[in-house]
Amino acid sequence: MRDSYASSSAGPAQAPGVVLDAVFSALADPTRRAILARLMSGEASVLEIAEPFAMSQPAVSRHLKVLEKAGLIERDIDQQRRPARLAPARMVAAVDWLAQFKQFWETSFDQLEGVLMDLQDKEGKNHE
Repeated sequence: MRDSYASSSAGPAQAPGVVLDAVFSALADPTRRAILARLMSGEASVLEIAEPFAMSQPAVSRHLKVLEKAGLIERDIDQQRRPARLAPARMVAAVDWLAQFKQFWETSFDQLEGVLMDLQDKEGKNHE
């Protein structure tokens, strides 16, 4: 299966596989997923993001760098703080890539349903 997802327009073009590898690698960590969930409600500073976690601000900053490198967040300089916000383009690429498998699973479940219905029909006929 060939990847067909380019990088976001904000950065230089990268090989599609490299983009997806970075996105899924970043999403593999539960803390980073929690950070992304937090950013769904709006941009936040490192201090605001670090608040619910039992880790240092530098540790949260390292997570943010991974997310930023993967293209999942963007950060700006706003006076003394660097607020982070979601950057949806790369997430969309990952969702689109996963959606390729939807047809496979739907077909597989439809086939399974057919087999189960045949078994139920046979079972019903055997009890008559």
